[in-house]
Amino acid sequence: MNVLIVNLTRFGDLIQTQPVIAGFKSRGHAVGLVCLANFASAARLLDGVDRVFPLSGASLLAGLDADWRQAVRDAEEFRRGVFAEFPPDETVNLTPSVSSRLLAYALTPESGRTTGFTVDEFGFNADTSSWAAFLQMAGANRGASPFNVCDLFRRAAGLDREGSDSVLARPDGQAVARADELLAGLEGPGGFAAVQLGASEDRRRWPVSHFVDTARMLYERDGLVPVLLGTASEAELAGRFAAGADFSFVDCVGRTSLTELAAVLTRCRVLLTNDTGTMHLAAGLDVPLCAVFLATAQPWDTGPYRAGDICLEPDMDCHPCEFGEACPNGEACRRAVTSEAMYACAASLVRGREPEPVGGARLWRTLIGDDGLMELESLSGHDATERAVWIGLQRAHFRSFLDGGEAVRTGLGQRLGPVLRAELSKTLTSARDMLFLLTRQGALLRVNPRPQAKNKFLASWQRVQNILSSNNYLKVLSLLWMFESQRRGGDLDSLLAVAERHLKLLSALLDDLA
Repeated sequence: MNVLIVNLTRFGDLIQTQPVIAGFKSRGHAVGLVCLANFASAARLLDGVDRVFPLSGASLLAGLDADWRQAVRDAEEFRRGVFAEFPPDETVNLTPSVSSRLLAYALTPESGRTTGFTVDEFGFNADTSSWAAFLQMAGANRGASPFNVCDLFRRAAGLDREGSDSVLARPDGQAVARADELLAGLEGPGGFAAVQLGASEDRRRWPVSHFVDTARMLYERDGLVPVLLGTASEAELAGRFAAGADFSFVDCVGRTSLTELAAVLTRCRVLLTNDTGTMHLAAGLDVPLCAVFLATAQPWDTGPYRAGDICLEPDMDCHPCEFGEACPNGEACRRAVTSEAMYACAASLVRGREPEPVGGARLWRTLIGDDGLMELESLSGHDATERAVWIGLQRAHFRSFLDGGEAVRTGLGQRLGPVLRAELSKTLTSARDMLFLLTRQGALLRVNPRPQAKNKFLASWQRVQNILSSNNYLKVLSLLWMFESQRRGGDLDSLLAVAERHLKLLSALLDDLA
């Protein structure tokens, strides 16, 4: 059976496709991959891919501007090439964009099926599972999800416990030789420590001076020579590191391809990093790492998919912050995690010991839970905080809801503070009662479809959304309700079935809070 995976995303997200690939390979399937052409070299690091089809998204868009007819011909030629070399029995699309949905639809033969994100015959969104819908909500609202992106990819692809690791292919001999050339004669008595200075946004980047101080401690106390990693666009950061460093280091910034970057990482004993694609690459190469998550980044959803890594967050009530909002605190979170905290974590990985908690930081260690999903355990006593308890409660209820299972009771609701518990209970009660009213109105509308009854039904539907969206803790629920109910809006019976499912979820959450 041929499974064609479509992932038209950035480097880090592409690397996070590895568990999906591993899951289908464990079923004995051949795996093809459609990815953006500029990341095709990274696909060589994905273990188990039998055929790669690079798509030049930029040239296709440019062609649409120049002559849409030629662009259509180019797209059709790409489709024919895929079908000729790797006719798919199943097309798995992990990218919810409109263009990727249309591509997935085109790459699914009449005899095959699509999993994940696609469109129906009328061009409307047609997600194939609740997990896929949740993945889209989480992707657009990072920080609202209690699940690791790799696990969302797996579940959206229709996998269960298959593929619960992200082990990548080892870099080839040519890449290894280039890595050895860059590092030749510079190794310290303790080896190398990789350092990734950059991040996707400046506010999510730990200060260069903090990296310098941590690298100095690793150099002086553990004999580890720092190796700077990054793209050519991050050369300015490397220059600032060099200006503050009074110790030996290796500058590989802008000097490696993606496969050579992987080879350099395999020569290092630990990686110090922000939330980056390099972090995901190191996790897949089984390189221990310490990652700091700042501003909107949080390790619950974008953390490394490898058991035993350490994630650091600022121990601040405002973290993680909302997307699209200016920081009222002068981005104080960037300075809250100290170099001493990062060093303590990195040294613990190198020495094989438990890290000592350091003030100003929440420390989390990654592990695979009993349910086969990635989760975090606190190394700094933060597992009892309201945020951690609420995430645990959501994980249990959302997992059961998205799997179509029975309602669960975790007992975690009693560990929330009385103020938050009362706030959540009030909102959930209002939403539950409105949903119950909606189901009764829908039953009447089915037998007596008068305009007045329809208007009342639509007003109740909107009120459910308004109630849930009024509470930041329930933001993901409001988004999921709106998304799933809109998809079923043309079919009253299907819409009522969605309402009944959400009604059971809200009732289960309320029972857990009681």
